[in-house]
Amino acid sequence: MSKVTDLVEELARPILDDMELELVDIEYVKEGKNWFLRLFIDKENGVDIEECGLVSERLSAQLDEIDPIPHNYFLEVSSPGAERPLKKEKDFMKAIGKMVHINLYEPMDGDKSIEGRLTAFDNQILTLEVKEKTRMKKIELPLNKVSKARLAVEF
Repeated sequence: MSKVTDLVEELARPILDDMELELVDIEYVKEGKNWFLRLFIDKENGVDIEECGLVSERLSAQLDEIDPIPHNYFLEVSSPGAERPLKKEKDFMKAIGKMVHINLYEPMDGDKSIEGRLTAFDNQILTLEVKEKTRMKKIELPLNKVSKARLAVEF
């Protein structure tokens, strides 16, 4: 699967750079009987449907030309949405001050998921402020203990 996502990233980068858009994530997954190739793109003030459509058209033309996927699939290009994944160091830096949802490889204090406000990211350590009963507490998590991270919706 990573060969497909690597190739798609290689094809998408020049298109996105030309349009001054950021590649947030690529997924190539089977859901039921169907395969989906999903690109999540963004920019400072968010992307609109026209930008998603243009990226889809340009990328689709390149994929049709080299035909790297041997079966039918659906190409979807969209915004990462309010619960944007955090994967790269720069994603964590931009998320400082925001609510995040973190999944861990191993439980910490009995929990494999933590939600809180990201207050710092330094030397591969995430610092979160989390609610513990009636008070707030700071915790530190090494990035290598994080299996998945995303922005969380604030209420």
